[in-house]
Formats: sequence, structure tokens, C-alpha cells
Amino acid sequence: MSKDDLIEFEGTVTEVLTGGLFKVEIDPDHHVLAHLAGKMRRFRIKVVLGDRVTVGVTPYDPTRGRIVYRAR
Repeated sequence: MSKDDLIEFEGTVTEVLTGGLFKVEIDPDHHVLAHLAGKMRRFRIKVVLGDRVTVGVTPYDPTRGRIVYRAR
């Protein structure tokens, strides 16, 4: 699966978990468990509680994804 196959959602970080995981709220009833994408780790972009982020989710498992962008 390539990076182009991801479905992107806007959300807010609601919880910071151990191991580099974040709980992101996309809708009031939909949460995604996400980790940072490689480019975000490489350029040391920090994500904290309450940040607006873009999450790329695969169609195979809509409960997990990767954070690909942090809005300012």
C-alpha cells in the first residue's frame, strides 16, 4: 500500500500515550490511534495535546493511522 492510498482526516489530539502514540478525535464519536509519520519524526516536529492535525488512515483499519501534518 502506498502513501497515496491513505484517507486524510482533520482532527484534534485528545491524549498523548506512551511509545509515540496519540489519540486523535476526528468526530465526536470517532477516535483514531495514531503515530507520527517518518518526515515528522525526521524534522522533529512536536505534537502536543490540543494540536490540530491531519491523520492519514488506511481503508483496512480505520481505527489506526499516522499523523502527517500539524496545523499552526
